[in-house]
Amino acid sequence: MARYLFVVLANAKDGQEEEFNDFYSNTHIPDVLKVPGMKSAERFVLAGPQRMSIPSPFKYLAIYQVETDDLASVAADIAERSGTEAMPTNQHISQNPKFAYFFQPLDGE
Repeated sequence: MARYLFVVLANAKDGQEEEFNDFYSNTHIPDVLKVPGMKSAERFVLAGPQRMSIPSPFKYLAIYQVETDDLASVAADIAERSGTEAMPTNQHISQNPKFAYFFQPLDGE
């Protein structure tokens, strides 16, 4: 079975950090993990000290572990569920910018 990472970078709407994080951790991640092939998730917040002086456009990072032989169906399933009762939209997320992409290992594992 092939392994992938699904990487999502996002921001909360101004003044809605607590609501954003509550929804993301307690509603969104459990919904995403119901998609066949999605195995685990971990969330991060941008640390204070950084190596580069250029500010990051994103404050929050979610990394999902994916195992599947049909990545297209996993991506389609997420798209189909997004914004439905199965995976409601986080009303506290700033949609601009947002980054969500699948990555595969370079070593082919």
